[in-house]
Amino acid sequence: MIHVKWDREILHFPVPPPETKLGKLRTDLADYTHLPLGSFKLIHAGAVMKDDSAPLTAYKIRENSTIALIGGHSLPSAPTTAPPARPQPKVKEPPTEQSTITAIRSELDRVRTTLVPDVDALVDALTPPAATTASSPTSAPTPTSGSTPTQSFSSTAQAPHLPPHPTSASYTSKPTSSDHTRLSELLLQSLLRLDAMHLAGSDWPEARAERKAAVREVQGVLDRLDGAWSAR
Repeated sequence: MIHVKWDREILHFPVPPPETKLGKLRTDLADYTHLPLGSFKLIHAGAVMKDDSAPLTAYKIRENSTIALIGGHSLPSAPTTAPPARPQPKVKEPPTEQSTITAIRSELDRVRTTLVPDVDALVDALTPPAATTASSPTSAPTPTSGSTPTQSFSSTAQAPHLPPHPTSASYTSKPTSSDHTRLSELLLQSLLRLDAMHLAGSDWPEARAERKAAVREVQGVLDRLDGAWSAR
């Protein structure tokens, strides 16, 4: 006898003649188990028996050999009710000029709200405060009769130093190269996204003008960042 291990069962069959083809054994097992012919694999001594035209002697099948039948579950019966229809994937509509303009403005707004404040803070931290020197009150000219008193400033006086925009970055010490690199890379990524936006040739003049203005503004922020870093 040879033994066929199928799930939790062990089936026993007479040893086939040596010249029996593997395909004949596979067909006999399918008939016996009522399994679809192509629904299972036969394994002997750790090797999958694939060549149905080969004789069983090629796989060294002999008395007391054990063959494993893997898979071989009966095909499920047809459901009585139709399964729910799977939702069809949503077809992505091609961009229009207006949708492209919206995407450009959205990218520019993201730069203005998330990157520009951080750039302002970094530039401010790298720029020494401007000195403001007011003239001494005793040196101010005495107003003449009928004239309006004026306040005099030295020729080196400058506008008061403005505080940075509110930002998530807080520089209690000098910014580091990693701060500069992070902001530079984020601004470059924004420029790449703007450049990758699809424009339908000369048919979209408004979108082209919007992107050109957005690129100019983002590039200006990047130039200001790099200039302040170079001059530190």
